[in-house]
Amino acid sequence: MASMNFRGMGVALITPFRQDKTVDWDALARLLDYQIKSGVDYMVVLGTTAETPALTEEERRQVRQFVVERVAGRVPLVVGCGGNNTAAVVKEAAAINPDEFAAILSVVPYYNKPSQEGIYQHYAAIAKASTVPVILYNVPGRTGVNMTAETTLRLASEFPNIVAIKEASGNISQMDDIIKNKPADFCVISGDDGITFPLITLGAVGVISVIGNAFPREFSKMVRLALAGDYERARTIHHQFTELFSLLFVDGNPAGVKCLLHAMGFIENELRLPLVPTRITTYEKIRRVLDTLN
Repeated sequence: MASMNFRGMGVALITPFRQDKTVDWDALARLLDYQIKSGVDYMVVLGTTAETPALTEEERRQVRQFVVERVAGRVPLVVGCGGNNTAAVVKEAAAINPDEFAAILSVVPYYNKPSQEGIYQHYAAIAKASTVPVILYNVPGRTGVNMTAETTLRLASEFPNIVAIKEASGNISQMDDIIKNKPADFCVISGDDGITFPLITLGAVGVISVIGNAFPREFSKMVRLALAGDYERARTIHHQFTELFSLLFVDGNPAGVKCLLHAMGFIENELRLPLVPTRITTYEKIRRVLDTLN
């Protein structure tokens, strides 16, 4: 698979379930085709938004295979490959097929609460083993530990195959520090839909998006306009979605975006425990915003 530069909008794909909680393959196929027709730049399989921790190892293998076959090279694919057992992640990274995936997205180890040196060593081991480029993923709200700009920059400068970071720390000055001091070809990707526009104005290359599951064409357009420096038109689209940005996360991700996709008629509103659907009040607010947008 050709190398890619991660400019534009990548979508963090959900995993649709049927009412009996099995994977809804028909809905997944519809969603993949909708993303590609809408012009997304790439897709991320088995990330946080996919409820990956609630899938069995066999289901993860099936999802990977299904997506690869359905997409058939039409857009690049990135696969989630992270965890808090470094040896297991290293083994998985070494087995990724470069003909199928353009990169791995690897989250900062959660629950263990490693030091910055521990985070560095974890990613160093992955970088040495991985058959494809590595995108770091910093999301302290979920992992319990923030990877500092210093650690990110150290990894970016020492490992040529660590090519990007998905930054979801919410700390604009930290992200700006990375953008300012990074190697020229290292990419900073927004991990948060709501700050994608301002982050692009600072030098980020795009977003790995949750809202892109539902509005791939519109959100891709916003990202492209911002990257082209057409800030006024980009800001107009950004502001159309500001209410939705917060609604999608008020009851957690992916409960919000699954609620939205259900209201649009794409999927059943099903999640796997420990996640549950949004509250009825949130659902009604999302439906109201959807009516306004339509």
